[in-house]
This record gives sequence, C-alpha cells and structure tokens, in this order.
Amino acid sequence: MREVTGRDRFELHGAGRTDAGVHALAQVAHLDLATTLPPATLASRLNDALPADINILEIRPAGHRFHARRDAVARSYLYQVSTRRTAFGKPFVWWVRDPLDVDRMRDAARAFIGRHDFRAFTDADAAEVSTMVQVEEVAVAPHAHLVLLRVVGSHFLWKMVRRMTGVLVEVGRGRLDPEGAAALLGRESPLPARLTAPASGLFLERVFYPGDPREHPLRPALNI
Repeated sequence: MREVTGRDRFELHGAGRTDAGVHALAQVAHLDLATTLPPATLASRLNDALPADINILEIRPAGHRFHARRDAVARSYLYQVSTRRTAFGKPFVWWVRDPLDVDRMRDAARAFIGRHDFRAFTDADAAEVSTMVQVEEVAVAPHAHLVLLRVVGSHFLWKMVRRMTGVLVEVGRGRLDPEGAAALLGRESPLPARLTAPASGLFLERVFYPGDPREHPLRPALNI
C-alpha cells in the first residue's frame, strides 16, 4: 500500500484470522485511505506489488462506519477431502485413503447445527474466551473425487472447523458413531484435538454482511 499510494500510515482490518496454512477465497478487509486513484486502478496496482499467492478481487468504497470484522454477520468455511491421491492438488486437500460414508457424516453433522459449546474443538482458553458458537449450516456432499464440507456460523474458534472436519471424517470411516460426535459438545475431550484435519484442505469461503444472499452452490474451490 505504501508503495502504491505513497502514504505511510494506515490500518488494515480483516474480517477475521485463519489458522496458519488455511486458504481464503473471499477474505474481506477495510482501511481508511485518501487517494485520487479509482478503485479498479488501485486494485490493479496493488496486485502488481503483492506476492503471487495474494490477489485482490475487488476494491469498493464503504461507509465511514463500516468495519470488516464487527459488521460481519456470518462466515462460511469450505473443506475439501480428497478420496484419491492427487499430486497437483495436494496443497488444497486432505487425502483420506479410507472409504467415507457420506450419509453417516451427514447424520453426525446435524448435531453441530445450533448454538453449542465447542470447548473440545479449540485450544482457546475456555476461561478467557467464550466457546459458545452459533452454527447455521453444516453441509456434506460428494463431488467427483472429493467430499466437500461447508460450515456456516456466526464466528469460529481457533481450529474449530478443522476439528469438526476430523470428527466427521472419523464418522465417515466408521470409527466413530454419529452419536459419539454429538457427545463431544459441551464438555472437555481430547478426541477432537487428535483428529484435527490438516490446514491444507480448508478455505475461508465467504464473509456475510447484512442483506447478503446466503444461498450459493456447494462446489470445489479449485478443479483438482
């Protein structure tokens, strides 16, 4: 930003943070900036200066009270489980060798919907951070050689989605009953931590603001 605008002081606020190694399809951020450059020109020049693994999709003006994190009403995460070995897609999936029963995974996923205590699904200190989270949707669907999982919620705890994914995959493998997944809510348990899915398959899919449509197809982040 300094290189493009010549301004030295600014604060960039993102809609949220992700675990190390997690990808983002549509992260949202805001900053206060005075510039004569049109938004499209500013985006183009910033992309020229950014590393290859970061790409600005769009810049648009916002009201002076807008805050990327505080104004967000929900966030959507996508996880990609690969059911076959892939060379080029390895950085963007979790390859699970065992057959997965998607119907069992769906049965288990229903227990996560609603407002629950996810203390077993995070390393955050429950005494310092509330572990209550409102989950609006947990979808599981096969797509060619992938099993896609989408989780939509008000916010998410550190490692929460990766541990939810790991638990659902364990159910799909037949090593954990759907009822066993539900029993992990509201209490301490070391099991979700042991089942934490790799960061490689997780994507911050969307950030929702008041008035945004919620319906969007469940599809892979990349064609692998």
